[in-house]
Amino acid sequence: MLFARDKSQMCNNLLQYAHVYAWGREHGRKVISMRFSYKYQYFHICHTSLTGFGWYLLAKYLAALKLLPTASFKHEDCDREALERMMLRHRHIVVSGWFVRYYDLFLKYRDEICDLFTIDEQYTTPVKTKMREAESILHLTSYILHQPSPGHLRLGIHIRRGDYATWNYGKYCYDDETYARHINRFAELHPDKEIHVYLSTNDATVTEGKYQELCPQVHIHHLQGSAPEDLFMLSECDYLIGPPSTFSLVAAMYRDIPLYRMDTADAGLMTAEGFKLFDYWFRRII
Repeated sequence: MLFARDKSQMCNNLLQYAHVYAWGREHGRKVISMRFSYKYQYFHICHTSLTGFGWYLLAKYLAALKLLPTASFKHEDCDREALERMMLRHRHIVVSGWFVRYYDLFLKYRDEICDLFTIDEQYTTPVKTKMREAESILHLTSYILHQPSPGHLRLGIHIRRGDYATWNYGKYCYDDETYARHINRFAELHPDKEIHVYLSTNDATVTEGKYQELCPQVHIHHLQGSAPEDLFMLSECDYLIGPPSTFSLVAAMYRDIPLYRMDTADAGLMTAEGFKLFDYWFRRII
């Protein structure tokens, strides 16, 4: 049994666990997520037999008592080959650390990983309803005014603030005007489309009205959802834009949504070719 352990945020935990799961799947080993056994109870995996608070407590205390060995991928320069030999040698072991990486195996078992992290219907159903209602009102208005309704696109915008004020010295903590310029640049790249923009943010000061004023050519929607609701909302979009973050990366994972990563504040650098699929950004996590 492999016990996957980490202490970071939701989508970091998801990706870390998935790497361990993929390695275990390849080697015929069962893998338990210690983190999802008690935290982030939004996913299918949280309702499976190998995910529960009892397993978490058992592994936690056995590891603390040194009765379970730990393969620690805590540092980027860790000896991965030695740690993998350790994982193969022990029947039961805790695997911890952000730098456990098995990219090819992850992609091999990606469909299974997506199934495990299917978001519960109690979070997805309200989002589907809100998105449908937001768009249907605008379509009805076009019909009443006898205006043609062009094909529409859903653009998800991940506005990350909070911890990003200090992470990497605030390099990716962009202001509203920067995000607005990226939205307007996207609209320029799709002049024949009706664009519905869905905002996801951890900043309570973000308002739909301000973004609508800054981006008059598109339709802005701010559903103000919870973390699982926003994750699902982004996963329902056709394109995604956001700073380097595993949140938008995981959202892209479910349906292989083209993602533009805002590595700089310069919206002029955005091109159609800059939108890459999951496997590209997955290997380039910052």
